[in-house]
Amino acid sequence: MTSKKQLGKFGEQIAADYLRNNDYRIIATNYYTRAGEIDIICEKEKVTIFVEIKTRSTQNFGWPEEAVNPSKLSHLIAAIQLYFLDQSEITEWQIDVISIIINFANSKAKLWHFSNFNTDS
Repeated sequence: MTSKKQLGKFGEQIAADYLRNNDYRIIATNYYTRAGEIDIICEKEKVTIFVEIKTRSTQNFGWPEEAVNPSKLSHLIAAIQLYFLDQSEITEWQIDVISIIINFANSKAKLWHFSNFNTDS
């Protein structure tokens, strides 16, 4: 059995590989601020993208992306605002969510990428 933390780290690695393979330039991973953590900060076509990754091993509790609710988004935005204090040159940005379900029985993972995510999507 895999712990929640191990599952999350595994999902973050899958997401980072996916982003690199799709021409995203990763700037930072696990960027910590006093408001919370940003899983991945990357860039593509001059847009800075803040990626929240949600990984599950089953759908028993819903789709992974459903965990990115308005409360989670507000914490993420607070962390992004703190990031901006150090990175004033950013002009265009968005939040993406990568949702991953890992099936350990057959060693396969399914990934969904929600670009420019909001809770209305």
